[in-house]
Amino acid sequence: MELRLGFEPLDDYLKYELYKGAMKLVQDVMLAKPGETVMVTADTSTDMRVANALAAAAYAIDAVPVLVEYPTAKETCIDPPLPLQAAACKADVWIELADKNVQHTLSWQKALACGCRYTCLTGMDVDMIVRCITHVDYDLVIKLGEKMKSIIEQAGTVQILSKNGTDLRGEMQGRRVRHSGRKAIEKGQSNMMCGQISWNCMESTINGTLVFDGALWPPAEIGLLSAPVKLTVEKGVVTKVEGGRDADIFRGWLAGYNDPASYRVAHYSLGFNPGVMAPTGRIVEDERVFGGIEFGIGSQGASILAEKWDAPSHTDGTILKPTILLDGKVFEEDGVYQHPEVREICKELGVAGY
Repeated sequence: MELRLGFEPLDDYLKYELYKGAMKLVQDVMLAKPGETVMVTADTSTDMRVANALAAAAYAIDAVPVLVEYPTAKETCIDPPLPLQAAACKADVWIELADKNVQHTLSWQKALACGCRYTCLTGMDVDMIVRCITHVDYDLVIKLGEKMKSIIEQAGTVQILSKNGTDLRGEMQGRRVRHSGRKAIEKGQSNMMCGQISWNCMESTINGTLVFDGALWPPAEIGLLSAPVKLTVEKGVVTKVEGGRDADIFRGWLAGYNDPASYRVAHYSLGFNPGVMAPTGRIVEDERVFGGIEFGIGSQGASILAEKWDAPSHTDGTILKPTILLDGKVFEEDGVYQHPEVREICKELGVAGY
């Protein structure tokens, strides 16, 4: 048997924990109700144990599960097969597990406009669902996200630093913060796994240097970084990509789209899922490394509560131990939150070092 990304492929591996996490995700997070249609989509790179457990959980609460599997696409942000597109517009809940996820595509936008409650869990395997959902106090992580959201929304200037050379500054100018790890309480809501808040500073004010040192995906050839990738950002646009082999791959990948929007800084995202203490190469986890920060480059949806634009690509890169200054005051230092109210909730979560 072949190991993929380090997860144990046996069918019985953590099966009780898997079933508990699937029920928690369907009923308590996506808030599926009896009679609602719950569509689970997977490609041929998906861990089907998770897909089947989610479908079974939906059935167990008298919702109607629809499990759709299709061939793995060559790249992310490609519209899925037409039957899936049509089904998404009729689904009440859509849980996406596909490795080559369709988030940000036009058909995904249409599904949200139709009222579908969606969550992107691309690449989720048994190990991920158990660590990041089953064993996590979801309500307490949401409480932490709400506290950090309120603090950042009050800031004027946000500066991101790190010992790897990152020094990026931007102005909020009243921008709001999106808590993407909430429960699916609204129609047309695009959700992510708990442990993330996102925002974008006023795009024209974002200037400086970003150095990714954790993960970068897509392109599919990277994932975990073998060496830092340095980006120069001017007025919210990436103007230079420097580094070694990974930087060369990323530079070529961006250029291949031949679209200026693919170079735009789309969002900042703080990670704080206590089940993720180090990157794994699975971007849904890597974005939520506790104390890390992630930046999106490329297409940006309206849900980020900032400017909206379409691009043919979207990628996410992470910094593992950032220092964050809000109006010159230390909010986080070297990956450890310093704000007293934030630290108190981290202590409640039982995170080491708090």
